[in-house]
Amino acid sequence: MHPTEMHGAWKKIFRQLILLALGILGLLRFGLPVLRHLEVLIPVGVCPLARMPLLRDNFSGPLDPGARPEVLTCTSWGAPIIWDGTFDPDVAQQEAVQRNLTMGLTVFAVGRYLEKYLERFLETAEQHFMVGQRVVYYVFTERPAAVPRVPLGPGRRLRVERVARERRWQDHFSGAFGPEALAESVAQLHAWHYRWPRRLLPFERDARSAAALGPGEGDFYYHAAVFGGSVAALRRLTAHCARGLRRDRARGLEARWHDESHLNKFFWLHKPAKLLSPEFCWSPEIGRRAEIRRPRLLRAPKEYALLRS
Repeated sequence: MHPTEMHGAWKKIFRQLILLALGILGLLRFGLPVLRHLEVLIPVGVCPLARMPLLRDNFSGPLDPGARPEVLTCTSWGAPIIWDGTFDPDVAQQEAVQRNLTMGLTVFAVGRYLEKYLERFLETAEQHFMVGQRVVYYVFTERPAAVPRVPLGPGRRLRVERVARERRWQDHFSGAFGPEALAESVAQLHAWHYRWPRRLLPFERDARSAAALGPGEGDFYYHAAVFGGSVAALRRLTAHCARGLRRDRARGLEARWHDESHLNKFFWLHKPAKLLSPEFCWSPEIGRRAEIRRPRLLRAPKEYALLRS
């Protein structure tokens, strides 16, 4: 074959490979389930060796990011990403006790979700969430009288607040969820998107929305089901999201993923001090992943016909 023809053939093959890759990524983005298994081939990055000795936080003590070389254990701004095996749970417990902390856990239970999920959520939280620590469960519901009275351990309380019927929720604890999750501000990598390239993450792209992120913006895609921090940090976050939602509503807009889109905008502008791995809120619908060793919180199967009737 003439060199010119060979060069042209290679260019054609290269173009076809690019189109194939784009096609697969597009199918992943728009939800062809069988191709989700191919996500394991997408590299998740590695924490630079020079950054590893610097990673620690006020609750987990010294971290061991090298214990999980198959996953990304730090961010570009120096925040740790907490995976099972990178921290000492006993040290985290001792730090929380020494600081004499009280942890709050907010739960939205509205409509039929209250009867279907709340009791199990509270029971599993008593088994796995901040065991041995002082905890206040804040349950927001439109029917306070229907909230089940689950036996609580010493130093653990339940507060019920009335709220309009807006949100849906369906989770339960399945593993230890301890003080290693605490920091000044905390975000969680979304289980469905933690392996995706940034350009394919489902950020809000409508420039008219207060939640919009431009090309090249956004670090990771965070899950609105799990976030946390100090009282001051959470006030800033909720105030930001409330302003954005009001602004969009005044313009007749709604972000693609609602409050989650605004939460992702906030964490792009104000980097979280700690990230939690997808282990902290995993969806069994995704299937087994080698890097998900001990799921802490599980998304329950959706039963729309029952819950919305």
